[in-house]
Amino acid sequence: MAAPATYPEPPFPKQQQPWPGLAGKMDPRPDHGETSYRGAGRLTGRRALITGGDSGIGRAAAIAYAREGADVAINYLAAEEPDAAEVVELIRAAGRKAVAIPGDIKDEAFCSRLVEEAVRELGGLDILVNNAARQIARRSIAEITTAQFDETFKTNVYAMFWITKAALPHMKAGASIINTASVNAYEPNETMIDYAATKGAIKIFTKGLAKQLAGKGIRVNAVAPGPFWTALQVSGGQLPDRLPEFGAASPMGRPGQPAELAGIYVLLASPESGYSTGQVFAATGGRGGP
Repeated sequence: MAAPATYPEPPFPKQQQPWPGLAGKMDPRPDHGETSYRGAGRLTGRRALITGGDSGIGRAAAIAYAREGADVAINYLAAEEPDAAEVVELIRAAGRKAVAIPGDIKDEAFCSRLVEEAVRELGGLDILVNNAARQIARRSIAEITTAQFDETFKTNVYAMFWITKAALPHMKAGASIINTASVNAYEPNETMIDYAATKGAIKIFTKGLAKQLAGKGIRVNAVAPGPFWTALQVSGGQLPDRLPEFGAASPMGRPGQPAELAGIYVLLASPESGYSTGQVFAATGGRGGP
């Protein structure tokens, strides 16, 4: 991928969207690799399911996977349909099959249906990316309600467990599971302790499951992003007064763009990383992480 010479740096315009937010309404719009990612057939014939595939990191992975030769199913919330429709068109433009499956992964029964529909439409499953997340910043633990705590864990941890459990009977040797953790699993932000706790759980879930599945030839790894410019941030993921300076504290002085993570998700899905399992791959802009 040929990255632009420069990516946007803070300060960013003040902006807030209702949850879950749309990339299409962000200023500046994130770069998911729409015009920059070039594939090389590294995932030819593979079949992938990506949660949160409408925008952000999931969208970047979906675009890259399609351009590397994979058919892709994406999950997203109904409110994210405008972003999802763009991703479907990008996958199809790459000559690959696109499967759009809207629904709320906080529901265990839906998680089972999600996997079954993806397997049926794709003809099997080789790659699972557990990426969808909920992140709501609060200044104090006193402001975190039980409902918020529950929704964060259901989205980030329970759904990963339910979807992975449903997917494994369909996955064979050579398959890959990739979970999205966070720099917050290593250097938790004081305004998102519930989110950070889920990301720590994802890290440990990844390492434990990798040991369990190694003998079956199924690899399990995680990616730990730092500050990335996604719809998650403008829909409650950052305190409104801090958003204009989002990413400024990174040694690189800016947030990452989703396109800058695409290559890691491709690597972990491909045979090129065949001896990597139970690992956490970081892209934090130089601060924190594994």
